Parts: sequence; C-alpha cells; structure tokens
Amino acid sequence: MELIQNTPDLSAYLAADEVIDHHHPLVRRTAARLARDAEDSYAYARLAFEFVRDTIPHSQDSGDPRVTWRASDVLEQGTGICYAKSHALAALLRAEDIPTALCYQKFDVVHGLVAVRFNGAWHRQDPRGNKPGVDARFSLDGERLAFAPDPESNELDYPVLYAEPHPAVLDALRAAPDRAYLWQTLPIAL
Repeated sequence: MELIQNTPDLSAYLAADEVIDHHHPLVRRTAARLARDAEDSYAYARLAFEFVRDTIPHSQDSGDPRVTWRASDVLEQGTGICYAKSHALAALLRAEDIPTALCYQKFDVVHGLVAVRFNGAWHRQDPRGNKPGVDARFSLDGERLAFAPDPESNELDYPVLYAEPHPAVLDALRAAPDRAYLWQTLPIAL
C-alpha cells in the first residue's frame, strides 16, 4: 500500500498543536528522559514506541473509564485508547524532530496508529499495547502492527497520513465523558 501525505509540507508532521502538544513540559521531560538512553534517532523512536506501548495501558484492556485525547494528558494520566496513545507517541517523536503522521485502519470501528519517516519513507507503527493475540513491534523492516485488515470482511488500511488527528476521531474523543460513552460513539469509517 502506498501511504499518502494529506499535506506535502513535511514540516506539518513536526508541528505542535492542541492535541500533539510536544512543547508541554511533561512531554519534553519524558522525551528528554527517553533520549538519554538512545544512541540515535532510530533507537529513540523504538524507545518512545515501547514506552507508549508498554507503560500506558490501553483503557479498554485495563478497564479504565477515563478518556484522554491530548498527548500530555495521556502521559499524565497514564491511560488512553489507540487514538490517544498514538497522539502521545506522535508528540514524543515530534519532540525529537522525527516526522510523525497519524493514520488509521477500519475494522468494526476505526483504529488509530502512527507512521514515522526515516530514510525518505513512512513506516507505520501501532502503539495500542500488546495482549494475548496482539504482538505489535517497532519495525522499519516490514510492518508489525496489532491487527491486519481482512478485505473480505470490509476491513481496510486507510492510506492517508494525517498531520493532525482526523476530525471524526477528535470529535468522538472530546465529546466522551467516559470510555463507555466513547465506545458507543467511535467512528466506524473515515
């Protein structure tokens, strides 16, 4: 699948905004702590991915009712669904000048992940968190995502790489008072 930037300006994939708030002190401190253990940007990207995947539980898996959507809130509260965890990872990567896009898959509902740019190519990564039956890994040599779409079941990979969260995703997150409500309003398509 050919991944398509929704904007040709690569600097858009480094930008901070209300959601991917990589200038927030907590994001900066977390990025600096991770960067101390990385010998280069590849190692940093892997460490940031593993940090989000492994230390921030997916709220559905952990039973946490809180809904987070801003990267700094995900880090502060230590919880989030796939979209929120993707926002946190994007902020950590952009904090270290690694171009990062948000991208999506369609299953029963839309699933969120990120793509990082290294050596002139985009590489999708899924920080949702592992559990029995899910083994996502950081990889620049072939995708190791949490889920593979089944085209016969009308599942698909959306090829568009977004510099900002898709409005349908952000609207659902912002409107949800808790995860139970969010689960009823998750986007089913983009």
